[in-house]
Amino acid sequence: MTEILPRSAVLTGGLVAATLVLSACGAGPDGATGADGESAATAVTAKDFGGMDALVKAAKEEGTLHAIALPRDWANYGALIDGFEKKYGIKVEVENPGGASQDEINAVTSRKGQGRAPDVLDLGSSFAYSAAQQDLLARYRVADYSDIPDGQKDTLSRWYNGYGGYISIGCDANRVKTCPTTFKDLLKPEYKGQVALNGDPTKSGSGFATVFAAALANGGSFDFVQPGLDFFAKLKKNGNYTPVQSTSATILKGQTPIVLDWDYLNAKYVDEFKSKGLDWQVTVPEDGKFSQYYSQAINKDAPHPAAARLWQEYLYSAEGQNLWLKGFARPALMAAMEKNGTLDKTAAAKLPKVSGTPAIPTESQMDYAKEDIAQGWGKAVSR
Repeated sequence: MTEILPRSAVLTGGLVAATLVLSACGAGPDGATGADGESAATAVTAKDFGGMDALVKAAKEEGTLHAIALPRDWANYGALIDGFEKKYGIKVEVENPGGASQDEINAVTSRKGQGRAPDVLDLGSSFAYSAAQQDLLARYRVADYSDIPDGQKDTLSRWYNGYGGYISIGCDANRVKTCPTTFKDLLKPEYKGQVALNGDPTKSGSGFATVFAAALANGGSFDFVQPGLDFFAKLKKNGNYTPVQSTSATILKGQTPIVLDWDYLNAKYVDEFKSKGLDWQVTVPEDGKFSQYYSQAINKDAPHPAAARLWQEYLYSAEGQNLWLKGFARPALMAAMEKNGTLDKTAAAKLPKVSGTPAIPTESQMDYAKEDIAQGWGKAVSR
């Protein structure tokens, strides 16, 4: 598996820069330093900084973590943020929770050296590759880094997958007589004006992945994404595609009764909407089975480098991984946790059922696909 979701669009506002409180052992221009004089901003492991106790101490002294594009209702991030704050007493400030992966990168590049820059990033895989290529990410290995499957982490530990899922079809069975279960079904005339995405594929991980999934469903491959763009051109031409970006509000209003999105986002709506009388059904289409993860990373110039590294350690702890799982996302350490007995089996049993194990596109394949989608998406949906 590997990757992605949207978090909508334009960057709004900014975080108030937090004042950095220096640790008792002193700090240089790169922030807190550990017992051996290692800067938090350059520590590649907690051990480099003097161990977890030293990292926790320095992070608490910083007191703040700047995050961006982390909706509380996305993959259970609300519980993760609350859990981190309660455990360490560090305030997590989230800017533009509805932002997309590209918005995160834009914030890093435009605020380089500023106290209001993001400390940590949650990126669609293709965007994580791009950020690493632009030398925007810090090297850091969490304690269980070796248990993250090969192919799901950068060889220089600048990013690694955190949680993932499959592209799925969510459907309001109250408004749609027969819910579609395949990409082929989506072209049927009865779905006119009903098929929506959760974000712009040129900015959003989930939108990008949906085009990739559509390509696989229509004769494409990891090396040939054009059939996915052609599919959406057909969907637009026959009137089935709607440019309205899907949210829980648009679903409840009936504006987006059919939604292509990550299964963990569609799945969380099942119980949420049931209490409101809406029958939300979720299917992973067999003809376009595509799975990816979102990648976690630290801004190379993070204004709170110790808190940023502690956040990563929390996300990859059993507590953090199981909180993602409770949000219907598949954590990167799921296989290792199942083996060592720390996996929440009850939460795992609630995941949408999927047959087989999908392949994962390589970094170069993701790069080429990203370029093709950036060039072709506007043409596809404007026809």
